Amino acid sequence: MPKSPSSLPIEIKISTVVAISTILHSADPIAIDAALKQMTGGVSDFFEDEFAVIDVAGIADDAAHIDWEALVALLKKYRLNAVAVRGAPAKLHDVIRAHDLFLDDGSSGLSTGAGREREQPAAAPAETAAPAPVPAPAPAPVHAMIVDTPVRAGQRIYARGTDLIVTAVVNNGAELIADGSIHVYAPLHGRALAGASGNAGARIFALQLQPELVSIAGVYRTFDEGFPADVARQPAQIRLVGDRIDISSLGSATRS
Repeated sequence: MPKSPSSLPIEIKISTVVAISTILHSADPIAIDAALKQMTGGVSDFFEDEFAVIDVAGIADDAAHIDWEALVALLKKYRLNAVAVRGAPAKLHDVIRAHDLFLDDGSSGLSTGAGREREQPAAAPAETAAPAPVPAPAPAPVHAMIVDTPVRAGQRIYARGTDLIVTAVVNNGAELIADGSIHVYAPLHGRALAGASGNAGARIFALQLQPELVSIAGVYRTFDEGFPADVARQPAQIRLVGDRIDISSLGSATRS
């Protein structure tokens, strides 16, 4: 008779892990260090021991010059725990594995905060006789994750593949992550990362905005010098316009 899972010494379940996508545009550790220092503003717990996927697709020709041991240590210095590499040429796979990093092709269960653009399929060749139009199917209903209780410091909530709706306060030190949009019908004080799987059309809405950090599809903005006074503590939305985070009051045309 098979044993129940609770009676076994170990149980394996499929899980999705949210990781920060660290996209390299240089293999120079000095340049990377300087960029991270500027990015974090010297705040030692800026990343709070997040998992990180190192994306080298943009520097594939220079990836052979990467000192993986030094790079992993450098990320660790900023409390980023490198677990995988994405976009590496095949000739480097053995070297990467030797440094206890796995190769991520997007099917590993890691969901990163910056998605890549996908190539559009080529148009089908023209035919002499066009087929009769087929009625489009009705859109499938969208089910959002709903949280009715306050989100405390240290808590992280991830709405995979959908929107996240929170009806209670989000405290400093809390983190909201959604592949879709984030709606907070209460004060938002913590971190909010919408479009985590690369959806640049995602938005963040809140009745009162005073966040520590916001992100849309991997593009982020911090508020070390305070949230813009003209939209603070009032209903507002955050969206991505080009490569810039745009903040606007829901009651006016104010832009910050």
